[in-house]
Amino acid sequence: VQLQASGGGLVQAGDSLRLSCAASERTFSSVFMGWFRQAPGKEREFVAVVRRGDGNKYYADSVKGRFTASRNIFSNTVYLQMNSLKPEDTAVYYCAASSVGGFYSSPNAYDYWGQGTQVTVSS
Repeated sequence: VQLQASGGGLVQAGDSLRLSCAASERTFSSVFMGWFRQAPGKEREFVAVVRRGDGNKYYADSVKGRFTASRNIFSNTVYLQMNSLKPEDTAVYYCAASSVGGFYSSPNAYDYWGQGTQVTVSS
């Protein structure tokens, strides 16, 4: 299974972007699909996740109220709507999927990763 992320770009503070992540196999059944980001010189950090079973979503405190994760279970695609972007949101954003579950905010719970898409927010 491959994950293909898209939608990154260069925007100004306060702008919005929408990231998409599609799984190559529509029959792929993940426990949850999430988003992480990694800024230069920093560790990869959890951003948001959507659980497959109940559709519940969880967010990092730094993005709550600004970012919204969603999913299309028929196309096995997840989205990350990012509003009110800040310069500190600048990072490479990765989508990931977990086929076995675990602690959703830990990268170790995910066994499939997309290639990353750059988001740059200028002040």
